[in-house]
Amino acid sequence: MILILSGTNRSGSNTRKVAEYVLETAKGMTNEEVKFLSLEDVPHSILHEQMYTGDLMPDEIVAIQEEYILPAKQMIILSPEYNGSFAGVLKMFIDAMSVRKYAENFKGKSGALIGVASGRAGNLRGLEHLTGLLHYLGMHVYPTKLPISSIGEVLVDDQVDASTKEAIKSLLEGYLNH
Repeated sequence: MILILSGTNRSGSNTRKVAEYVLETAKGMTNEEVKFLSLEDVPHSILHEQMYTGDLMPDEIVAIQEEYILPAKQMIILSPEYNGSFAGVLKMFIDAMSVRKYAENFKGKSGALIGVASGRAGNLRGLEHLTGLLHYLGMHVYPTKLPISSIGEVLVDDQVDASTKEAIKSLLEGYLNH
C-alpha cells in the first residue's frame, strides 16, 4: 500500500490541494492500493497524555496506525513550510505513530517528500529536517525531493498548474519505479 500524507492540520490548506492531485496521479500510475491521510482529518484527541504509552494509546491513534501507517510500504509525505521547517503537528503525528510497534511503522519503508511553500525555496530546509527524522526512524528517503515554491502562483482556481503537474509526475515516475 502507498500512503499519501498531507502534513498539516490547517483546514483547506494548499498542501492538501497538492496532495489530492498527487493522490489522483499516483492512482493512475500504479496497481498498488493508494490511500490518503490528511492531518486535517486526524482527531485532535491524539494530543493525549497517553500518546507515548504504547499499549495504553487512545483507540483513535491505534486505528490510524493500523489502517494507514503499518500497512504502508511506501509513503509520499507533503509538508508545508512552517517557520523554516515542517509543521509541528507532523512531528507530533510521527512521534505518536512511532511508539507502538516502533520498528514496524517506518523502518525499512521508503518515502518521497514534497515541500509546499509560499516563498521561493519550496520548504527545502524543512524537507531536510524531515529527512533526518525519517532516516533516524529507519526509513529510506528517495533522494529526489520536490520543492514547490510560490504556491499562490502554482494553484490556479485551486488546481495545480501544468508545470507543477509535470514535476509531480516526474517525481512519482522515479519514486514508484525505483
